Amino acid sequence: MNKVKAWTDKHIQGDPVIWIVVLCLSVFGILVIYSATGSLAYRFEGGNTEKYLIRHSFMVVLALVVMWLAHKVDYRYYSKITRYALIASVPLLIYVWLYGSSINEASRWIVLPFIGIQFQPSDLAKLALIAALATMLAKRQQNIEDFKESLIPMLAWCGGICGLIAMTNISTAILLFATCMLLLFIGRVPMKYLGMLVIVGVFVGLIAMKVGQRGTTAGSRIKSFVQGTELPYQVEQSYIAIATGGIMGKGPGNSVQRNFLPAAFSDFVYAIIIEEYGIVGGVIVLLLYLVLLYRGMRVVANSDRAFGGLLSAGLSFALVIQALVNIGVVVGLGPVTGQTLPLISMGGTSLIFTGLALGIILSISRGEREDISSLSNETRNTAKAI
Repeated sequence: MNKVKAWTDKHIQGDPVIWIVVLCLSVFGILVIYSATGSLAYRFEGGNTEKYLIRHSFMVVLALVVMWLAHKVDYRYYSKITRYALIASVPLLIYVWLYGSSINEASRWIVLPFIGIQFQPSDLAKLALIAALATMLAKRQQNIEDFKESLIPMLAWCGGICGLIAMTNISTAILLFATCMLLLFIGRVPMKYLGMLVIVGVFVGLIAMKVGQRGTTAGSRIKSFVQGTELPYQVEQSYIAIATGGIMGKGPGNSVQRNFLPAAFSDFVYAIIIEEYGIVGGVIVLLLYLVLLYRGMRVVANSDRAFGGLLSAGLSFALVIQALVNIGVVVGLGPVTGQTLPLISMGGTSLIFTGLALGIILSISRGEREDISSLSNETRNTAKAI
């Protein structure tokens, strides 16, 4: 037992609560996806339900490996490479808009050669923009009110990246824009400049609605939600799943609505969770995401370095806001967005980038815990000397 503890202390570092939450969500996701893909397997794989289970489990394990590797890297290293990732994301976003693989009338994916895995450049762009903003804010804390030197680069990158993402994925662009606003507010950017960013965002959003691929779809979804005259089919089926789930649910693998609910394994997986595990299961999943946000903010509070605190805040907000939006859509609190549930929805490279983001948060918490530990050792040595 002592050897196991010594090994985990050496190799599994950072905030232990975040590790536990991530493992719980990952395992829960594997169980739900195995059930939610049942009808999909019978439709396309001749009843081979294990195929999707194995594929999703492999991607979850790969995401956990990426998270572990990322948490072993000093988080300050990410500040050095973030500029290159941000610059690389621009041509990738332009390429996917013009020539990307199209699914549901939106070309959001690039098919990676030789391995055939679909990759969303927006996942890279989100991570790069948040890390770049954290870097710029940390370096400009002393002259944060200098509009030309400090604010113009940040406003330009926020507007540019969010605008390019909005050409193919408006909901992702809006969530990233909201995350950037929160990050700039935490970074002490004056309110008048945040107001300017809102104007830039609205202007870019209107252009994307007009020129981009999803403007008509987004407009119709918002109109349908506001007017409430006719429920979209997927929302209607989601309500049935929630209503029949009750308090304790029908039990694992007993979902009926997976046979009727579109995207039951991705966008609307939370409805399957409530149907099979009841309101109790739904609340537990929601609480796990809120705990993840709380622990991410604890890392911010304990951080002595501006970059680490800002980066942890931005990544935590991005993950949890996406989860809350997904949950809100499923229970009828917002229009359909197409956002997945992090760590639970079936995915490919999106799981990898989620693991990378969580690994960076753990790296920051590991660095701060080591600083606190070394400080405590210095205090003890000083006390002994006295």
